[in-house]
Amino acid sequence: MSNKNFVVTDENVKDYVMRIATFIKKNVDTAGMDGVFLGMSSGIDCSVVSRLCQEAGVKITLVLLPDGQDMERSKSKADALELINQFDFDYKIIDIENICNSFENSIDEPLSKLSKMNIRPRTRMTILYALAQSHNCLVMGTGNLAERLLGYFTKWGDGANDLNPLGMLTKGEVRTLARYLKVPDCIINKPPSAGLFEGQTDEGELGFTYDDIDRYILKGTTNDNELDARLAKRILASAHKLNPVSIFEG
Repeated sequence: MSNKNFVVTDENVKDYVMRIATFIKKNVDTAGMDGVFLGMSSGIDCSVVSRLCQEAGVKITLVLLPDGQDMERSKSKADALELINQFDFDYKIIDIENICNSFENSIDEPLSKLSKMNIRPRTRMTILYALAQSHNCLVMGTGNLAERLLGYFTKWGDGANDLNPLGMLTKGEVRTLARYLKVPDCIINKPPSAGLFEGQTDEGELGFTYDDIDRYILKGTTNDNELDARLAKRILASAHKLNPVSIFEG
């Protein structure tokens, strides 16, 4: 299903931190780049990747991209700044509200609710690539294996990046890395959220817990046939998001 052939545990986490850090450093150096830019939502995934970049000795700039006051209301900005201050990250804050509103208003046609929500991650992607290109850097991805398999990302939005250190790690493995890398507890313990709307959580929107998803990935079953069937259906329906663009070849 995922071709996953390793599991990060408390016993081997130090080794995997070194392996992933080496992966990051090699990709940045091979590309001839000076560092990376990363969109910082204050979630556990982007926080772990930020710390892994530090472990790799790679220059990283975190970019907070609030939509108006959304990061203030959810306390995401405060959580992000706790990580930033604890580990002395370089960072920028760019409010995307006016950009997104202008984009929507320029389209002379009603847009669906989901289409409007997806404008936000696609706007963030455009800003990150503009900054990265201007500074001879790469854009860092942060999506974990559960999100990738279930298609829980916006195509050409937060799914667009130059390299992704967490792409084969379950949410539980990301938590293991977070604890080892001393990510603040306020980030590790809060319910994962894409920040799509007020009160939104990943698990609430997906209809699955990350523990169930991880179990399905690692063991092939949640021990609940109905849940297994729903997960299999979701993964199949989302497969197109991971496939290369279809090109006519004659």
